[in-house]
Amino acid sequence: MTPIPDSTQEQATAQGSVIYYRDGKTVLARQGIDRKNVELAKVPKHVRDAVIAAENRSFYEDGGVSLKGTARAVWSTVTGAQLQGGSTITQQLVRNYYSGLSQERSVTRKFKEILIAMKVDQSKSKDWVLEQYLNTIYFGRGANGIQSAARAYFGKDVDKLTVAEGAYLAAVIQQPSRFADPKGSDLAAAQVRWKSVIDAMGQTGALTADQVAAEKFPELTAPKKPFELKGQSRYMLEQVTAELNRRGYTDEDINGGGLRVVTTFDKKLMDAAARAVKDVLPESTPKKVRTGLAAIDPATGEVVAFYGGRPSQSAYYDSAFSAKVMAGSTFKPYTLAAALNNGFDLSTRVDGNSPLRVASASKPIPNDSGRSYGRINLVSATQNSVNTAFVDLGQKVGLDKVAETAEAAGIPAAQLQQHQNAASFPLGVASVSAVQNASGFSSFANKGVHMEAHVVRSVTDGEGARQAVEPTSTRVVSEQAAADTTYAMQQVVKYGTGTAARLYDRPVAGKTGTTDESASVWFNGFTPQLAVAVDMFRDDNATVTIPGYGTQFGGQLPAQIWRAFMTEAMAGKPVQEFPEPSEYGWNPDYSTPERDRGLPQDEQSPPTVPDWNTPDPDLTATPFTDPPTTDAPNTGRPDDQPTETAPPPTQLPDQQPSTEPDQGPGRGADNTGRPVTG
Repeated sequence: MTPIPDSTQEQATAQGSVIYYRDGKTVLARQGIDRKNVELAKVPKHVRDAVIAAENRSFYEDGGVSLKGTARAVWSTVTGAQLQGGSTITQQLVRNYYSGLSQERSVTRKFKEILIAMKVDQSKSKDWVLEQYLNTIYFGRGANGIQSAARAYFGKDVDKLTVAEGAYLAAVIQQPSRFADPKGSDLAAAQVRWKSVIDAMGQTGALTADQVAAEKFPELTAPKKPFELKGQSRYMLEQVTAELNRRGYTDEDINGGGLRVVTTFDKKLMDAAARAVKDVLPESTPKKVRTGLAAIDPATGEVVAFYGGRPSQSAYYDSAFSAKVMAGSTFKPYTLAAALNNGFDLSTRVDGNSPLRVASASKPIPNDSGRSYGRINLVSATQNSVNTAFVDLGQKVGLDKVAETAEAAGIPAAQLQQHQNAASFPLGVASVSAVQNASGFSSFANKGVHMEAHVVRSVTDGEGARQAVEPTSTRVVSEQAAADTTYAMQQVVKYGTGTAARLYDRPVAGKTGTTDESASVWFNGFTPQLAVAVDMFRDDNATVTIPGYGTQFGGQLPAQIWRAFMTEAMAGKPVQEFPEPSEYGWNPDYSTPERDRGLPQDEQSPPTVPDWNTPDPDLTATPFTDPPTTDAPNTGRPDDQPTETAPPPTQLPDQQPSTEPDQGPGRGADNTGRPVTG
């Protein structure tokens, strides 16, 4: 009347998940229960013999119970003495494997255990029992099962264990905590216990007398804290776990489902990202200054590398995924792409005069240093990062279309909505993360198609079923609009504010970004194969200033970090050209002189510096007048220039990235007349 339980204890069969780098071989992290089930055939016979000799010499002959051991245990309980052991391997398995059996020391539980053990022995093979036992038993050092124990104690797989090592693991079963890292008297006790297992193997015939005499106590590896991660590895695991949750995998699945997760992270590129930041940033960089870097494969949306900042800066906060700061002028290409996708072309002229008055803005919007450019085309506006030109363009194309383009490129709508009615919206007053901005620019590199940014390539469950991640694909702008946007951004790197990011062996397109008072500074650029964003900001949202280097702009240290990383990332990669722009893109009015077309960069003529004192023939000299005085309240929009200060740009774990208000004091990007590179 006592059935074999039809379910097992969750902890008895749970297997931890293994997280790999993108090569599917290099382990990034192990998560959850440290157990990896193995077939009995993969456990060497001498290891099985050692366990049997130590725990249950009559295992293959008995009926699943030891009558003498059981009688001794029951008598001890009835008389009030401590319950003795005496359990066979089958009884130990039943107690630890099946649900419904508690660990309490009572006669009732003991008899139930005996009956189930006898039924299991009658219905299951001895090899099945031994296999489950070896995969279930706890060995100390956080290791569950023989395979994990072999890794924990000797740094090798179970099939590589020597006789002495196998005997030690068998000895550990009796007192796993005491023998996990024995020293002093515990070490002496462990050596005695090990010797007794070796002698027992001689008595059972598993070893000859000569073999028994020849065995030496094995050398144990130093114990490691299981799954201890620091720095970028911790940041990687956090992002992988979050994405697995979004894709329907519970924490229970991750910690006990035995998942094999292959991530998108390239270990060499992860190291290159950390090196680029470390090598470029001077030692004088204040601790409150943070740097984020994100690199995305445009064709797949895979985040192949990132730098999340120094671990000492914060326990659960990274600068690549979590931190969101004003995009500044790196947002202008979304405005440009929206215009090119809605009937405008690169020869379209917009108002580059300073200041520019817009009816919806409470104050005029100036250019850097108040410089006026007259009516300029969109290539020149991009190359020189002319604020008023992009504000004018945003008004012409419609701010709703700018927002639609940015959202299609991967910037969450919640981060755009509170700003998209502001005249300064095209100037980057919305806050984004480095990953989001790199993902957005990857759309231009991928001919106008945005591939969902993701960090998991595939998941294989405990049964061996593999599921590859298929990212969502979204057409952002037409292929030609993407090509023309890219062409304009190439001029930024060739002749504009981003020359520090040049790669002399291949074409680069990109955009600098510097917000008001340099609260955040960016360089965001790409080749056809890789899109990378670099930003710098401070915990307290103050000006990014480096002693000896002064106030930072996007074309300075961020561009240098970008170049350092890409130089290493692109080494050995084939040179790929960007698609050609529309015919009007070759208008001599643009940055590349006709004599230089088709020549490598190092053979082209130096760029011509325009005479800013010469009036533009298309300039319409409309005098500015003060706007009428109104009693409209301050709405808190960036173009209203509020004076209060908002919280610093810290994305804490309990905040929701999709709904969190933009970080920063809400100051307009590039619209106060301070020196900015755009």
